[in-house]
Amino acid sequence: MSKIKLSVKQWSDDDKPREKILQKGIKSVSDAELIAILIGSGCGDENAVELAKRILSGADNKLSQLATTSIEELMKRYKGVGTAKAISILAALELGYRACHEEPDKIEVASMSQDAYRAIFSKIGNLAHEEFWVIHLNNANKILYKQHVATGGLTRTAVDNRIVFKAAMEKGSTGLILAHNHPSGRLQPSTEDINLTKMIKNAANIFDIRLLDHIIVGNESIKPCPYYSFSDHGMMP
Repeated sequence: MSKIKLSVKQWSDDDKPREKILQKGIKSVSDAELIAILIGSGCGDENAVELAKRILSGADNKLSQLATTSIEELMKRYKGVGTAKAISILAALELGYRACHEEPDKIEVASMSQDAYRAIFSKIGNLAHEEFWVIHLNNANKILYKQHVATGGLTRTAVDNRIVFKAAMEKGSTGLILAHNHPSGRLQPSTEDINLTKMIKNAANIFDIRLLDHIIVGNESIKPCPYYSFSDHGMMP
């Protein structure tokens, strides 16, 4: 006997995602049910929740992985997902990402590596390409300015010391923290990362500016720590 498929409207109120939220709160629904609310309908014999579960399964049931999928990929890989549904899914995931990682107003002082990581994550966390930034500090380690210096693979020639220290002079910086991301998620510093840190450290000494740390930001799911700190690992030159 073939299985009878029920539309979402035919489910009991306890199983309908919207009704469940009204009765039990937003925390009561699963990731698939939230996605089902976004897409609104399924395809053929597949209801919205079943389609949502299939989409999640294709991303190893990880929202962070689903968020990196393109609109074109979603439409190609999942029957029943058109432009509107794909955009709705990615728009919601992007909103969640921005809500979690919007720059907190309270991070004004970077006295520890965790402070620096939290201050810079909103700029370079989860990017698909490398970017190099410099956090400028005063004597009390208060953040004065966050400077985007380079995009792409980092080399000593790609990062121009003159740009970094021109900004330091203009802002009155007395301390610097370097930061860049590794899109691969691998946190271990490369030889070029180490050489670049040494180069900037030597230049900072000339200007009597402290180079306090170099933070490598990886994927936020990395445990136990989603970043690498040169200072914490005794790697500062």
